[in-house]
Amino acid sequence: MRVMFSGLLASGLLCAGIAAAQPCAKPPDVFAFAVASLKSKLMVTALTCNQQDRYNDFVQHFRGNLMTQEHALHAYFARAFGGGRAQQEHDDYITSLANTHSESGVQQGTWFCPMNVGIFDEVLALRNGADLANYAAAKSLPQPVDIVACPLPTRTAQAGATRR
Repeated sequence: MRVMFSGLLASGLLCAGIAAAQPCAKPPDVFAFAVASLKSKLMVTALTCNQQDRYNDFVQHFRGNLMTQEHALHAYFARAFGGGRAQQEHDDYITSLANTHSESGVQQGTWFCPMNVGIFDEVLALRNGADLANYAAAKSLPQPVDIVACPLPTRTAQAGATRR
């Protein structure tokens, strides 16, 4: 998992719409953003390609993990914007995410469904929530915001923290 997270950092998935003053995204936040993007892609694909039953199968299969990821995402927005604005910013992000995936569908035109319906087979073959999070992160799906990952702690910092 550490290798996967390092790969995410290197891939450039994590950088630009949330203001620079916002807190960095911790590893659970990064996975929550990735899963939110995957969920949105699946929703847009289901609605566009008449695959609602497969989307419902996905939600049923990963219900607990989707709730966990949603709570992690909300926790990020609460840290970034405080209690007063967190829900609105979270809602705006989800709307922007759906728009991002819809725009991709429009650009792909009649090829959208043939190119994207297979993702349901891939996702429904995953065993658990950890597999889902890793899959979502590896997909590097579009984000409407830049996500800045927190720097990974160095070995010296970890050693100092355990001594206290």
